[in-house]
Amino acid sequence: MSRRELDAAGITAPALRDAYERCRRLNARHGRTYFLATRLLPAARRPAVHALYGFARWADDIVDDLGGPATPAQRARALDRLEARLRQALGGSPPDGEPVVLAVADTAARYAIEPAHFTDFMASMRSDLTVGGYASYDELRLYMHGSAAVIGLQMLPVLGTVVPRAEAAPHAAALGVAFQLTNFLRDVGEDLDRGRVYLPTDLLAAHGVDRDLLRWSRSTGCPDRRITAALRAGEDLTRAVYRQAAPGLAMLDPVARPCIRAAFVLYGSILDAIADGGYAVLHRRAVVSRRRRAAVAADGLTRLAAARLAARRHAGSAPALTGSRPIPAEEPG
Repeated sequence: MSRRELDAAGITAPALRDAYERCRRLNARHGRTYFLATRLLPAARRPAVHALYGFARWADDIVDDLGGPATPAQRARALDRLEARLRQALGGSPPDGEPVVLAVADTAARYAIEPAHFTDFMASMRSDLTVGGYASYDELRLYMHGSAAVIGLQMLPVLGTVVPRAEAAPHAAALGVAFQLTNFLRDVGEDLDRGRVYLPTDLLAAHGVDRDLLRWSRSTGCPDRRITAALRAGEDLTRAVYRQAAPGLAMLDPVARPCIRAAFVLYGSILDAIADGGYAVLHRRAVVSRRRRAAVAADGLTRLAAARLAARRHAGSAPALTGSRPIPAEEPG
C-alpha cells in the first residue's frame, strides 16, 4: 500500500521514499483514528498527510516522553536542533540525519505550505516544557493556535478546496482545535502525570475543581461529581468548536471530504465514549469501539466512491480547486 501511495504521489528518490515511509509508520502506530481517516484520501495525497502527522508526532514525542531520562533542558535542546534542521530543510538544504524533516520539508515545498505554520507549531511545543496550565480559554487558544489550528491550515493545500482557501481556513483551524480539545479531555489523566492540566483553570474552578482534587481522584481511583461537572463543561465547549468547524467540510475538494468527515465523526465519537463512560477519564482511557470505527470507515468508502463517480461524470464542469495539486519538487538523488 505505501509503495502505491508513493508511486501515485510521484515520489521516486529512495531516501525520500524511506523518509515518507517512516512518517507513515508513525501515523499508523500512534494516530489510529487519524490513520484510518487518511486511508480515505486519494493515494497521491496520503504521503503528505503522513509527513505532516509524522513531524508533529516527532516533536511531540521529544516533549512528552513520559518517564524518559531526558531533562527539560535536554528536551529544549532537542527541539532547538529539530527546528534548526527544519529551517534548513525548508530553505532548500538537505537536513542532517532527520528523515521525518526530509519528508515534511518536501511536502511543504510540493504544496507551498507557509513556513510560519511550522514556526508557530514549534513555539507551542516549546511552551509545553515550561507551562503546566492555562488560566482561561483565551490563554489556551493562544497555545492551540500553534499546536492545533496550524495543523488544519497545513492540511488545506493538500486537501484542496472548492472555495478560496482563505474562506475555508477558519473552519480548518477550528477543526484542528476541536480535535485537540477532544484529546485534552481524553488524556486528562496522562497529562496530569506529566504535570500539565490543559483544561482552563477558570473552567475547573467554576465547578469547584483544582489540581489537587484531580490528583486525588487520579491516585485513588475515586470519582467526584465536581470533576464530572467540569469535564461535562469541557465537552460542551469542545462540541461548540466542532460546530464552528462543520461548515468547512463542504468547502473541501469532494474527494477529500470523506476523509475529513470520517475524522470529524470519529473524534466526535471519542467525546461520546467519554460521556458514556461517566467521564472517568482520570481512571481509564475512553476508546471508540471497533464496530463504530468500522461503520465510519464503511460510510467513508461509500462516500468516496460516490465522490469519485461524480467527479468523473462532471469532469471539466466542477468548481476549480484551490490547492491539492502539488508543485513539482526536485528530489534528492
